[in-house]
Amino acid sequence: MIDVATLSVIRGWALREQMSIREIARRTGLSRNTVKKYLRAGDEAPRYAKRASSSKLDPYADKLATWLAIEATKSRKQRRNLRQIHTELVQSAGPHGVDVRE
Repeated sequence: MIDVATLSVIRGWALREQMSIREIARRTGLSRNTVKKYLRAGDEAPRYAKRASSSKLDPYADKLATWLAIEATKSRKQRRNLRQIHTELVQSAGPHGVDVRE
């Protein structure tokens, strides 16, 4: 896989300056087949699959959503702040605790 800057140079030479694939390959140090492949690909950017990542809070998501829904109905002065919610979550998690920092 080549970087975007090299791809831009290859396309510029081929389209604007009408340079041959062989000359582009010689100047860039890439194979003629590689140059041809990237010129045929068009303007498509490579697409990468999104990695599925999980959060450390996933096991507690339902509990947190419930707590936040309840807190949203309370007046501003009656709501718990983030530190209080974290303390309560750590206490309810048991001996293993919850570490959401990192």
